[in-house]
Amino acid sequence: MENVNQKRLFIASCLALLVTGLTFAIRAKIEGVFSTDYLLSKEEIGRAFAPAFFGFAIAMFAGGFIIDIVKTKTIVRLAFGLHVVGIILLLLAKDFTSLFIANVFIGLANGSVEAACNPLVATIFPTEKTKMLNRFHVWFPGGIVIGGILAWLIVDSFHLPWQALVGILFIPLATYGYLFFNERIPETERVASGATYKDMMRNVGAPYTIIVAVLLMILSAFIPSLSLNFNSSVPYLIISAIVVLVIIEGRLFNKISLLFPLVLFCMLLTASTELGTAQWINALLSTNGINPMIILVVMTGIMAVGRFFAGGLIHRLNPTGVLLGSAITSTVGLWLLSISSGPIMTVFSAAVFAVGVCYFWPTMIGFASEYVPKSGALGMSILGGAGFVATSMVLPIMGKSIETSGPQITLRNMSVLPIILIIAFIGLSILVKKKFPKTKNE
Repeated sequence: MENVNQKRLFIASCLALLVTGLTFAIRAKIEGVFSTDYLLSKEEIGRAFAPAFFGFAIAMFAGGFIIDIVKTKTIVRLAFGLHVVGIILLLLAKDFTSLFIANVFIGLANGSVEAACNPLVATIFPTEKTKMLNRFHVWFPGGIVIGGILAWLIVDSFHLPWQALVGILFIPLATYGYLFFNERIPETERVASGATYKDMMRNVGAPYTIIVAVLLMILSAFIPSLSLNFNSSVPYLIISAIVVLVIIEGRLFNKISLLFPLVLFCMLLTASTELGTAQWINALLSTNGINPMIILVVMTGIMAVGRFFAGGLIHRLNPTGVLLGSAITSTVGLWLLSISSGPIMTVFSAAVFAVGVCYFWPTMIGFASEYVPKSGALGMSILGGAGFVATSMVLPIMGKSIETSGPQITLRNMSVLPIILIIAFIGLSILVKKKFPKTKNE
C-alpha cells in the first residue's frame, strides 16, 4: 500500500495483542493469589474476571460502529490509555471491587486493540486476510506462553510478589504505543472499497436483534441477579425468541442471507470452549501432578505455532473444514482432560485440546471477512465482542461448577459446547458450498 508501512503496523498490532495475551496469563496465575491471600471464592473471582471479557465486548462493539468515523488511530490511542489505567489499577487491587474495576479497564483496552487491529490487518493484507489474521492472532497464545513462563519464573521460582509480574506489562505496552504513534494508518477496507455504512449493517444480517441480544448477555454477566438459570424454562424461551427475531429481521426486512448470524452463534461456543477452559486452567488441573502454568504454556505454545502455519492448512481444507476438524478435536481434548490424572496424560490431553481450539478464533474472524466482506469492521467487532461476552458468562458458571462438582465434571460438561459446534459447522459447510460453489480457497 502506498505510503503505508505494512511491516511496522503489523508488528505494532502484534505487540498490542501480545499485551492482551499477557493479561490473560496473569489473570490465570493471580486467580490462586486472590483465592488464598484475599479469600475470594471461585465464583467471586469468576465475576471479578468477567469484566475483562464483557468490557472487551463493549469496546469491540463500540469500536466497530465508530472506527470509520473517528479513524483507527483514535481507537489505538484509546486502547493505549485504557491499558495504562487498567494495569495501574490491577497493581493496586486487593479485594473483589478493586479487582473488578481493574478488569473493566483492561477489558475495554483489549477490546479496543481487536476493534482496531482486526480490520487494520485485513486492510493492509487484502489478498491474504485469513492467513495474516491467523498470524496476527499468534500473539494472543504467544502472550499467554510468555506470560506463563514469566509467572513461573517471577512468582514460583524467584518468589517475587505478583505485582512484579503485572509490572512486566508496561514493556510491550510502551513499545506498541511508540510504533503506532506518528505512523500513517489507512482507512478500513470497507471505506476504501466504497461500501456504505448501510451495506455494512445489512450484511450483519440482523444487526439490531444481535446487538440487543449481546447487550442482554452483558447485563446477565454484569448483574448477578440477572444470571440465567438453565434449570428453568426462561433462558430457552429467550433464546427461541432471539432466533425468531433474527429470522424476521434478516430474511423479511433485510432480505439477506443468515450466514453471519450462524457464524455469530458458532463464535459464542468456540470462544467459551477456548477461553473459559484456559482461564480456569489453574483450578481445573491443580491436582494433576504438574504445574498448571506449564500446561498453559504447552497449550498456548501449540496454538501459536499452529496459527503461524495456518495458511497451508486453510488452503487445503478451506475455513469450514478447518473449523469442523477443530470442533471434533476439541471435544476429544476436553474428554481426555476430564479423565487425565498424571503429568504425562495431562500434557497429552492438553496438547490435543490445544490443537482443537488453535484455529477457532482467527478462522472465525477470517471466515466473516472472506465470505461476508461487506460486514466490514462492524462484523469483525461483533464476532469478537460476542465471543468474549459469552466467555464472561461462562466464567462464573465454571467457577461454581468447580467448587460444587469438581474439575473433572466441569471439563466433561464443557465438552457439550464443541459437540454442538460439530453439528453447526456441518450445517455451515453445507450452506457455504451452496452459496459459494467455488470457494475462495480453491
